[in-house]
Amino acid sequence: MTTFDPAGEHLAAHALSTPDKPAVVMHPSGRVRTYREVDEASRRLAAALRSRGLGLGDHVAVLLENQPEFFDVVWAAMRVGAYVTPINWHLSADEAGYIVRDCDATALVATARLDDVVAQMGDDLAAVTTRVVVDGDLPGFDRYDDLVGDGPAPELDGQREGGWMFYSSGTTGQPKGILPPLLDVELGAVSFLTRLLTGLFGFTRDTVYLSPAPLYHAAPAGWTVGTQRLGGTAVVMEHFDPLELLAAIERHRVTHVQLVPTHMIRLLRLREEERARFDLSSLELVVHAAAPCPVEVKRACLDWLGPIVHEFYSGSEGAGFCYIGPEDWLAHPGSVGRSMTGTIHIVGEDGEEVPVGEEGEVWFETSRTFEYHRDPEKTKAAFDARGWSWLGDVGRVDADGYLYLTDRASNMIISGGVNIYPREIEDVLVMHPAVDDVAVLGTPDPDMGEQVAAFVLLAPGARATEAELIEWCRRRLSHFKCPREVRLVDDLPRVPTGKLLKRRLLP
Repeated sequence: MTTFDPAGEHLAAHALSTPDKPAVVMHPSGRVRTYREVDEASRRLAAALRSRGLGLGDHVAVLLENQPEFFDVVWAAMRVGAYVTPINWHLSADEAGYIVRDCDATALVATARLDDVVAQMGDDLAAVTTRVVVDGDLPGFDRYDDLVGDGPAPELDGQREGGWMFYSSGTTGQPKGILPPLLDVELGAVSFLTRLLTGLFGFTRDTVYLSPAPLYHAAPAGWTVGTQRLGGTAVVMEHFDPLELLAAIERHRVTHVQLVPTHMIRLLRLREEERARFDLSSLELVVHAAAPCPVEVKRACLDWLGPIVHEFYSGSEGAGFCYIGPEDWLAHPGSVGRSMTGTIHIVGEDGEEVPVGEEGEVWFETSRTFEYHRDPEKTKAAFDARGWSWLGDVGRVDADGYLYLTDRASNMIISGGVNIYPREIEDVLVMHPAVDDVAVLGTPDPDMGEQVAAFVLLAPGARATEAELIEWCRRRLSHFKCPREVRLVDDLPRVPTGKLLKRRLLP
């Protein structure tokens, strides 16, 4: 899509060439940090981290909300060659503390707005020798403003590229850190991500990229920092709101935006006259990922926005990457695309490949490596003897090589010996006009082993009965797939990417 060359592009270069250009704009507050400001703050913080012994391969945990200081911290850690682990600010003290301890963090940067969470971490902070607080005070923490200061930013010799160590969502158990190898390359080296952003999605120095999701997730963090590597402007929403997202596109002349299906559903549920109020003509590309998107939702977005809606499928592990553009998707509705990296293999329970069109585990040929931090057994299970890697998904590939995901293997319901995948049922139920959100799980059944249960959150002011929702499914699916039970709930515990925290829904 573009011939833009990202070689040699990084924050420091743009701080020299375009010092007053916005590197990040917060929405709706309008707070702006220029390239000069992010570069100088990150250099001061990097020098402070180095003075306290942090260097190549060390770990920095970040417990910040969507706020400008996030980028100062990330770039500082990257400049000393450290791993950055962003932490979900919605977690409890026990959950957040587990990640701080498990990732081997020797530095933690936290916001004072989460003082209750930090105060309860206790022994989980035992190994954290550098503690920095933003926007206030915390006992035992250095104030960010004091540490960074306003003096001249020091020159840093020998800057090496750090990396990310994201944690899985922990939907069925404790989250696991995904640890890629550090390549020990100079700051600004071209990466897979920058090649992807420029070569496939058309990012340039003129890109204005909107991120409506929390920065503790892999794609929002990686793509906003990637935008800055390339000299564009990252617009970050402080909190998602569908009307504010449209307002941000109009106000900041956004060219690229990344969504998850939850965002798309919320946008489509706005009244047509509400959507029509905003000038979206600057948009060049909408990309979605992170969770399965119902076919009718995707089709409705294409009808509304035109042929600019793209999709990719991957994981924080980086072992596989599929892509599909709007034209190909209309010809292969429901597909997440063809592999842009290694060959896809669909494997049955016996470990052998299944015929084209049949379902099985989705494995990728890959040259990329990773490990699950402190979990050699899970790491071993992610690779087979052939060197193929598995992200935990089930699906099929058609004769043209397009991948269709069925579900996560861990979500599969086995009822009376029959495999049932919740995603297919969820895609049907979420299209009911009274349904705002839905999660389908297997619950214990004395005769069948498991039965299909739907947990349904109704739209505000809407009404629907259990029988009505079951009948809605029975008119559209084979009866054995339909819920035997529907539970109306007041909330569904999802992370912002749409992944369901099953451990919080069932006892």
